Amino acid sequence: MNPNLAQMLVRTARAYPDQAALYLGTEALCTFEQLADRVARCACGLRDWLGLHAGDRVALIMKNCPQYVELLYGIWHAGLCAVPINARLHPREIQGIMQDSGARLGFVADAEAEAVPGARTIVVGSTDYHALFAAHGMPVTDVAEDALAWLFYTSGTTGKPKGVMLSHRNLTAMSRAYASAVTRVVPGDSLIHAAPMSHGSGLYVVPHIAEGASQVIPPSGGFNVAELAGLVAAHQRPSFFAAPTMLNRLVEYARRTRADFSNLKAVVCGGAPLYVEDEIAAIECVGPRIAQIYGQGESPMTITAQPPHEIARAYAVGDLKALASVGRTLPGVEIRIADADDRALPVGEIGEVLVRGPTVMQGYWNNPEASAATLRNGWLHTGDVGCLDEQGQLTLKDRSKDTIISGGSNIYPREVEDALLAHAAVAEVSVLGRSHPVWGEEVVAVVVLKAGMRMTRSELDQWCLHRIARFKRPKAYLFVEALPKNSNGKVLKTALRELLAQGGEQANARTWRWQLA
Repeated sequence: MNPNLAQMLVRTARAYPDQAALYLGTEALCTFEQLADRVARCACGLRDWLGLHAGDRVALIMKNCPQYVELLYGIWHAGLCAVPINARLHPREIQGIMQDSGARLGFVADAEAEAVPGARTIVVGSTDYHALFAAHGMPVTDVAEDALAWLFYTSGTTGKPKGVMLSHRNLTAMSRAYASAVTRVVPGDSLIHAAPMSHGSGLYVVPHIAEGASQVIPPSGGFNVAELAGLVAAHQRPSFFAAPTMLNRLVEYARRTRADFSNLKAVVCGGAPLYVEDEIAAIECVGPRIAQIYGQGESPMTITAQPPHEIARAYAVGDLKALASVGRTLPGVEIRIADADDRALPVGEIGEVLVRGPTVMQGYWNNPEASAATLRNGWLHTGDVGCLDEQGQLTLKDRSKDTIISGGSNIYPREVEDALLAHAAVAEVSVLGRSHPVWGEEVVAVVVLKAGMRMTRSELDQWCLHRIARFKRPKAYLFVEALPKNSNGKVLKTALRELLAQGGEQANARTWRWQLA
């Protein structure tokens, strides 16, 4: 059987030919039969007109748009590999990814057409773009299971981005695990792409197309909370992926407007820590429709998960421990909590999260050293720190590189962040360590207060002393207007460390503003 991901679309088009496959807002653009036909024509254009060969890389440098879906499946249909690139990156960063991946072609939207110096590009909507679809369709290209389908470049928050190699087998396993253990997808469901399709939301296309769910692209091309609320109301059993910052904004909007989210099927939250206080607030606003996943680019979407019914149960009985976890392993995936020598640790002990299974990447593109280090001994070394309980639930503590060692004791920033977020005046917080001549490191909290709220360092210090051990409490508090985040909602601790290195604590911190990276 041909493992090409495009076969899933062919199957769905045969089963549900007249069902709407793609929407721009509330406007239906095509049926599954029409989408499959355009994909087959696109594939023929890529191979015969543009002369691409099986295995060639094709970059998608666009914000969310309907063409993203037909191009993604056209690339796979032709036996090529998609290279999703965040269009908001600096042109030099985009150029670096294009060069490193060896992409022979890039697709851009009008606004990004000048962002790829020296690269061969086609602008969506141009004459060349329409010419791609002029040919007759072609059969789905036969590929090997391990043929590359998705070459995803890590965010590069700690260094040069690395190209994560994900195969057709990887993404098929991801799709099956999602549908069986996160939320069951049925024909007629819809998926709203409010988060970047160049990241997690793009991969959610796979399990939803496979089961006959329509893809909904917001007219804004991104996340607008009022627009999203309107789309939730307009579509049938809608789901969407959201980073925790997006979920928090949705909760604020729901409280302010009393928006009705009873039509919502699920919000799948991931990409960054979801704190218990925020999780409870979301459940109380939108109901028992929150799912949480844990994955990373190297094993996307499906390491562990908590489906909505499990989160709803934990909320109903007040099980804060379960709410603080990221759930259990998904089908076919194994987890080990290991020490520095990769030895398995007993239940309850904290160590690095190691993963193996069919969703784990093939390695890093053109980087055998990093591949060997990350996949050593047959396990993906996630760099995340966590522990397993007796029920197999995983609770994440932090990234291993973010663990603070002060006076020989390990301090996990998330534990301190949880304590601070429980204060009614605190909107967001990020905790990190900085060098100390005696203790090695000391704890610093970068705090965003809620609008109109005031809080002193001593007040927060007293708050922490009543909730966590004295040695864990921050030794310094830095108040800022917003935390620096990348386009996927992750806090950029590298930027915070630079602020501290520049003497940010002594500066008028309330004037610091951040742009999305």
